[in-house]
Amino acid sequence: MFVLKSDYGTAGDQQQAVDKLVEQIESGQERCVLLGVTGSGKTFAMANIIKKIQRPTLILSHNKTLARQLWQEMSDLFPENAVEYFVSYYDYYQPEAYIPGRDLFIDKELQMNERIEQERFSTVASLVSRPDVIAVGSVSIIYGLNPPEVFEQNHLRLCIGEESDPQNIVHDLVGLQYRRTKGDLTKGDVRLRGEILDIWMPSRDDPLRIRFNWEGIEKIQVCEAVSWEVLDEIEEAWIHPREFYMTDEERFNDALRDIEDEMDERIRYYDSKSMELESHRIEQRTKFDLEMLSEVGSCKGVENYSLHFDGREKGQRAYCLLDFFSRNASKFHGGKSNYLVIMDESHVSLPQVGGMFGGDYSRKKNLIDHGFRLPSAYDNRPLKIKEFQELIPQMLYVSATPGERELRHLAEITNQAVPEGLLHVSSGGGAIPSEIKKSKEKRTMQQVLSEIDGIVKMEIRPTGLLDPKIEVRPTEGQVQDLLGMINEKIKLNQRILVTVLTIKFAEEISEYFQRMGVKAHYLHSEIDTLERTEIIKALRIGHIDVIVGINLLREGLDIPEVSLVAIFDADKQGFLRNERALLQTIGRASRNEEGAVILYADTISPAMEAAIEQTISRRSRQNKHNLANNITPKTIKKSIPKMGLEIEDLMAGVAGKGEKGGRKLVGKIPKKGINALTNKFDLGVGAWSSSNSLVDNISQPNWIDEKINNFDDSKNEELEKLIKKLKKEMKQAAERLDFERAATIRDRIYQMKNATDSNLEP
Repeated sequence: MFVLKSDYGTAGDQQQAVDKLVEQIESGQERCVLLGVTGSGKTFAMANIIKKIQRPTLILSHNKTLARQLWQEMSDLFPENAVEYFVSYYDYYQPEAYIPGRDLFIDKELQMNERIEQERFSTVASLVSRPDVIAVGSVSIIYGLNPPEVFEQNHLRLCIGEESDPQNIVHDLVGLQYRRTKGDLTKGDVRLRGEILDIWMPSRDDPLRIRFNWEGIEKIQVCEAVSWEVLDEIEEAWIHPREFYMTDEERFNDALRDIEDEMDERIRYYDSKSMELESHRIEQRTKFDLEMLSEVGSCKGVENYSLHFDGREKGQRAYCLLDFFSRNASKFHGGKSNYLVIMDESHVSLPQVGGMFGGDYSRKKNLIDHGFRLPSAYDNRPLKIKEFQELIPQMLYVSATPGERELRHLAEITNQAVPEGLLHVSSGGGAIPSEIKKSKEKRTMQQVLSEIDGIVKMEIRPTGLLDPKIEVRPTEGQVQDLLGMINEKIKLNQRILVTVLTIKFAEEISEYFQRMGVKAHYLHSEIDTLERTEIIKALRIGHIDVIVGINLLREGLDIPEVSLVAIFDADKQGFLRNERALLQTIGRASRNEEGAVILYADTISPAMEAAIEQTISRRSRQNKHNLANNITPKTIKKSIPKMGLEIEDLMAGVAGKGEKGGRKLVGKIPKKGINALTNKFDLGVGAWSSSNSLVDNISQPNWIDEKINNFDDSKNEELEKLIKKLKKEMKQAAERLDFERAATIRDRIYQMKNATDSNLEP
C-alpha cells in the first residue's frame, strides 16, 4: 500500500500534529484543521498522515504552480505509489460570453496542453485500477467527467495466452475511440501490421506492442516511443478509452433527439415573447451543432449538451473526480467514504471552489437569455459549494492562517458553540449563507482561534527557525531607506522581497532600484505564469536580488534565500493588508535564519497589531523550545534550480520526477541505444519526453559540465548518430522559420562536439 520513503523523520512538533490528526480522522471526524506555520513541514506531515491511515488521498491546491510543487514532493516521498497530477489542461482559456450592453459576442478560444490532459487520463486510469492513489489537483476537480462506472466498463483487457484475433481487438479499440493508422503512431492511435499490434494510450509515454502467434497473444511489451526498444514485458494490459467522455450509440441518438426537442421548446418560448432575433439565433446555431454531431460526432461547445449525453435530470450535478475517489474507496478500501481530501492553503482554496459556480452561472445566463445557448447549458457547470462539501466524507483544511469558513465548519461538525466572531460567516464550509451581518467590532484571528477546540497546530519548525523579526518604519523616505537595507543584504548574498499595492508602483520601484545598480524585477498578474516561475528561479540563483510584487509573494512560495521582506503601505486596510495577508507575507522570511520584516507605515492598523502580536508570541515559544532542546536555527537548504529547465513541462506537471525517481509511466529504463545515451547526458528524453522528437525534449545546454567526465569512449558512434539527428532537426526548424529553436540546437551540437573532442585528447 502507501509506503513513505524518506531519509529523515518527523521533527519539531510534526509528530504530535500527525498523531492528533490521525486520531481525529480515524474517529470519523468530518473536518479537521491543521494550522502549520510557514516552514513547519506541512507537506511532510500530510505524507505521514497518508502513510498512517492508508487511504487514497486527494490534495487540493489553488494554483498549478503550487500543485506542481506538491506533486513533486509527494512523488519523492511515495516513489512506489501512484502519485498523480490533475489540473486544468488549458494553457489559455477564454469561455464564450455575450455582453448585452455592447451587443458583443465573444467566441470561445483555448489552447490545450496535451501533456496535462495525459496526466489527467493517468489519474482517472489509476483510480479505477489501483488502490494506492495520491492525486494532487486544482479546482478543476469540481468540473464534469463521465461516471467512473462508464470509464471502467469501457475498457479492454488483454493477457498473454488469450485466444484473440488482432482484427477483433482493433475493432474493439476503434469502439473506444482510438484512431487506426498505418503510418507513424501518436497518442490515441492503434496500428496493426501482420502479427504485431501497436497501441498508444493517451495516459502513457510508452506505447504497447502486442505480438500474436497461432494460439493468440504471445507477448505484451512496453516499448520506447522513438526506437521501439522493449522496456518491459507484462502479463496483462488494461486499455482505457481514448477520450474522457464515452457514450453508446443508443444514448447518442437519444441525446440528439432530446437536443432537438429542447430547441423546438425554446423557439416556441421566444416566439411567445416576440423575440424573433433570439428565436432565429438559437434555431440556426442548434441546427448547425446537430448536423456536426450527426456527421462527425462532435461540435464546438459540445460540453454544453452534456446533460443530454449523460442522461442526467435537469439540475442534477455532473460526475467529477470525487466520484472516482468514492469508487476507488468502495472497490479497494471497503467503503465509498474511505478516502481523504486535504485542502492546502484552505483560506484561499475554499473561497475559490465556492466562487466558481456563481461566475459560470452569470455568464451562461446572458448566453441563454439572448439565444446563444439552450437552457441545458446551465447544467454544464462546476459543483456548487454545497455539493462539493456533501460529496467529501472527510477533509483536512491546511493553512498557516485558517479562514473563517474552515474555523466555523470545524466548530459546527464538532458540536461546539460558534464563536461570536464567526456568526456572520457562511456555515457548512461556505455552503449556507449567514443571516447575520458582520459586526463592526473586529475580532483578531488569534482571538477566534482561542475559542475553538480541536485545531491542530504546528508552530515549531524542524530546522529550529524562528518567526522573523519585525520592525515598523515611517513611510517618509521609505524607498531610499529600503535601498540601504537591500545593499546590506546583497553583500551577504541574500535576497529581498518587496510588496506594494499597485502594478504601476511595483514597476516604478523596480526600475528605480535598477537605476541604483540593484538587480531588481517586478512580478504581478500581467506577467504570464511561465515567466513568473523563471523570475523566482532567477531570484534564487542570484540573477536577481530583489523582486517587487503585489499579492503573488504569499501562499506557498518556498524561497529560503530570502532574508528580508519589506511591506509598503502596511497600514492601508484592505484585502492585501488584512491580518491573514500580512501573516502570509511575513512568513516568506521565515525560511532564513536571518529573516527580518520591515513594515512601512505611519500608523499601526488593527491588522498590523494582530499580525505583529501573533508573530512575536510564536517567536517566543519557538525560541523557548530551541533553548530547552539545545537547537541552533538553520536556514532551510533547498537545491538551486537551473534556468530554463524544461519550464513548459514544469508547469504542465511533467518535469522533475524527484530525486528518488517519482512516478514513471514506464516499466524499465533501457540500458542501451539512443535513449541510454540521452539519459547519460541528461538530454531530457525517456520516461518523461513530451513528444516523439529528441530535440523537443532536450533540457539544458549545460549538461556537459556534469557528465563529460564520465563519458564512455565506446559510445562515440551513438553520439555521432545523435548529432546527425540533431542536425536534421536543426534544418527542419530553420525551414519552419523557427530560427530560435534552430540556433539552440546548433549551440548544443557544438557543445556535444566539443565534449567529444576534449575527451579524445591524450
